[in-house]
Order: sequence, then structure tokens, then C-alpha cells
Amino acid sequence: MTSENPHIPQRLGTTSENRDPIQPPRHGRAPVDLPDPFAAVLDTYTAALAAAPLAAQSRRTYISKTRQYLAWLSAADIDGDPLGSADGRDWAVRDYRNHLQGVLKRKPATINNALAAVDDLYTRRGLGPANAERVEVPVAAPRALGERAQVRYLRAVAARPSPRDQALALVPFYAGTRIAETAALDVDDIRLSARKGTMRIYGKGQRVREVPVHAQLRSALTAWLHERSDWPGAGDSPALFLNQRGARFSVKAAHDIITGIATDAGLDDDEITAHVLRHSFATTLVRGGTDLVIVAELLGHARLETTRGYTRPTAEDRARALDLLPTDR
Repeated sequence: MTSENPHIPQRLGTTSENRDPIQPPRHGRAPVDLPDPFAAVLDTYTAALAAAPLAAQSRRTYISKTRQYLAWLSAADIDGDPLGSADGRDWAVRDYRNHLQGVLKRKPATINNALAAVDDLYTRRGLGPANAERVEVPVAAPRALGERAQVRYLRAVAARPSPRDQALALVPFYAGTRIAETAALDVDDIRLSARKGTMRIYGKGQRVREVPVHAQLRSALTAWLHERSDWPGAGDSPALFLNQRGARFSVKAAHDIITGIATDAGLDDDEITAHVLRHSFATTLVRGGTDLVIVAELLGHARLETTRGYTRPTAEDRARALDLLPTDR
């Protein structure tokens, strides 16, 4: 989950009559109409969120998840008063959890996100969070590209005519940067020579790390810096990556470059982001025998336990394990 608030799940749409006043509605499935008194509950909750110090996306997410819960609640056979008593709240939330898990077959993380939003509803109503256990989320290795997919990605990068796009797309892959770290790079953060180079990265928690520049990345950065010197507005901006107006490349623009190259590589069946490239960087190093302490330093991890996640088996590992079993044909 990537929200500023740890209790906030991913964004969904809002309704026409209970719309987030900060942002317009998004395209998607039509919102569920709620009967009274559930519509009134959502109206009151929406008003409370409008006064809360939350991002607009967080408000939309809470409202959407809460609407889904209230829609289910309006048709469910629940003991007690699910919106006015602690016992009724607990019974309702447990039944809703079972509905999401057993009927709708939602993933554990999706279920837990929904329960977090419902807890926020009850907290703002003065009842507090429900006494309902979360669904256990299976621990898996971070998603990374396989060797073949990595080659396809690199070939698609090489096919890009823009030196800027090539360099930007290779930074997460060869330096393990987050997308925000990539966009935040300045020219002064890059030090290159004919045979080596270093990159200064400003990460989470104001931690600064230096990463050696891979030879392939060094070549791409050199080509971009040469072109950048003639770029409009280059002399007025310290940013490494510039848009057509000479301003710093935004995180969204950087993301779009990477996903576009992934689509060119035929990887559009999977959502390829800079974070998947960062995971690929780490997974390759760990599985190649690099000491975890070194990998943690390169990634800017504050805790070694976070880096240990790359040692966990992947779905592909499990599938290959079953290939060892004999057959009689």
C-alpha cells in the first residue's frame, strides 16, 4: 500500500451526489446507490472527511470503500445494530470480511484495505475500530522481471530515439532508484569519467547514498548530458531530466516514459513500473551472491530485514520446483 496514511487503500471512484469536493469524479464503474438511512451515513462521513487533513485521493478511497461496505450492509442480515452498537459493528465487519473472502474471492491485501476504511468510518462515528482480525497476507518476494523480460526491456530502451528517455529508463534498472529519486536527480549528483562514475541519490528519510554507475548507464547518461547542454532552459535548471519547457521532469512523466518503453517491449500484460525495475536490480544482485549489507546500502534501506525480502522464493521458483517431480509417459 502506497498511501501517505497507512490505513488508506488504493483509489476508487466516487459518486455523483457524494463527490469529493476537491477532485472531479474518475471514469470507471458506476457508483452503487444507497438507500436511506445508509446514504445519510455516507453523507455525514463524507463531510467529516472533507474537514480531515487527508489528500484528495485518500478521501476518494475511503468514501468508495465505505460506500461498498454500506451497500453490502443495506442488504445483509446482521444481528444487532451494525451502525450504532459495538457488538453489531463487530458482527457486521466480521461477516463483511467473510463475504469479501469467501464470496467475492478478494485478495488478502484488498480485504485488509477495505477493513481499514471501514474502521475509519466507525472511528469517526465514535465507536472505534471493529474487533475483527485481518486476513493473513502471504509473504512473497518483491515482484521483479525475469531474465528474458529484462533483455526485452533493455532492447526497447535501446530502440528509443531520445537519449533523455534512454537514460531515465535505465536509472532504476541499473541504480535501483525509486521513481521519485530518479526525477529528483540533479546534474551535480552525477559524476562521470571515461571508466567509472558515481550517482548521489537522495532517498527516504533524508538519507543520502552514493551508487556506482554501471557502464551501460554511464554511456546513456553521457549521451543525454551532451544533448542536454543544448536543451531549452538547461542553463536555468539544476535538474538532470528536463521536459520540453526546460523544467524538471515530473514523477508522472518519468513513470509514463518507463511504462511506455515496457509496452514497446511487449511487457504490457504486466504493470512494469520503476519499482519493478528497482526490485529487478535488487533481485539480480541478491541471487548473484552479493552481500545483503551491500545491497541494502545500494537500495537505501534503513533495515536489513527489508532487503532480506529479496531472498524469498517467487512464484517462478515454486513452479520450477515442481518441474523436478518425475512423470511416467
